[in-house]
Amino acid sequence: MLVLAAEAVDGIMPSATTFVVIGFGAFSLPLIARGLGIPAVVLEILFGLAIGPQVLGWIAAESTSEGFILVLAEVGLFLLMFLAGFEIDFTALEREGKGPIITGLLGYAMFVGLAWVGLGLIGLDDVNERIFMTLLISAGSAGIIVPALRAGNRSGTRQGQLTLVTGIIAEFLAATGIIVFAVWYRSGWGIALLAVPLFAVILLVALWLMRTLAWWFPQQAERLFASHDPDELGIRFALALLFVFVGLSLALDMDPILGAFMAGAIFAFVFRNSGELEARISGFAYGFLIPIFFISVGVAFPLDALQDSAALKTAGAIIVVAVLAKMLPSPLLMFRGLSLRDSLGSGVLLAGQLSVIIALAEVGVQIGAIDEGLSAGAVLLVGVTAILSPIVFRILSPPLPAPVDAPIKPIP
Repeated sequence: MLVLAAEAVDGIMPSATTFVVIGFGAFSLPLIARGLGIPAVVLEILFGLAIGPQVLGWIAAESTSEGFILVLAEVGLFLLMFLAGFEIDFTALEREGKGPIITGLLGYAMFVGLAWVGLGLIGLDDVNERIFMTLLISAGSAGIIVPALRAGNRSGTRQGQLTLVTGIIAEFLAATGIIVFAVWYRSGWGIALLAVPLFAVILLVALWLMRTLAWWFPQQAERLFASHDPDELGIRFALALLFVFVGLSLALDMDPILGAFMAGAIFAFVFRNSGELEARISGFAYGFLIPIFFISVGVAFPLDALQDSAALKTAGAIIVVAVLAKMLPSPLLMFRGLSLRDSLGSGVLLAGQLSVIIALAEVGVQIGAIDEGLSAGAVLLVGVTAILSPIVFRILSPPLPAPVDAPIKPIP
């Protein structure tokens, strides 16, 4: 019996080398990335590529495509999409009113239109590939926008508000559109497509139920965000919500990252002041599981697909189209009171991409909507724009002076 159990574990557990190398990389890469001034995700993918079978060969592709490491990477992917939904600032959307939201919706419509035309010009003729890639490169990334605006003391400016709202809208609509497209691509116009409205109904019921319970049991709801709760009920509830919606997605034969993304969005909508809880979940996720996902992406990166000059040319063209789709409409922000430099700066910031794009590209590969070459182009898009976008934004829109705190007046 013990022998059979040991054999089962051997079939699941990766080699000692895999454990040591991935553990070392997950810890040390953020330190190196901070010293170099580049996002950690870029180094994590490059690290996975370096230790993978196509370069040093320390880790076989099978080490991250099956067994224990695959489970950790998949959970990391779910947490990544959950936190992407968590990043949506519904309070900011409501506070800014209709103006920025209308601007954001019009901006996103232009991103989609320009991306569609641009991909056609570079020879992406397959309709399904073109639809998927249009949705992919039209997405925004709050993970790029928020830190850059804060670093430049521009979060509270008109430029910051318009850029942030547009980015949130682009991130939400693109992710939702891709996942709904994935359902249609796999099932067509058959009855399986009814899973989408059914899932929407479940979301609305869950939203109503959570808001009702939070209203009637405020003390219990407050405990979710207690900073010194030994039971960590907040993290438990967030992870329970994540796993429930992932399970519902699987039950409805939909991609589970839709459930993960929507779970985060619902949590952010119901609980508006969850900053400390979000920080704790982010620390757990980005400190352990999400890096494993990105290292796994690097290990499985189709480097040979880019050795073909035509594929490399297509990947470069995709980057150009993705950047121009955000930059060309940006001067229209001058009609909202921005200068030309700040309008272009907003366009550059909206062109920046981070990890969610890689996760969504993985969906395209899994369902067969795009090939590994186009997925590699999406990874390169993240690598290029994640590094250059904040730098160019800082040049076009230099940091503003930090706000001076009002002096404290003594009580008379």
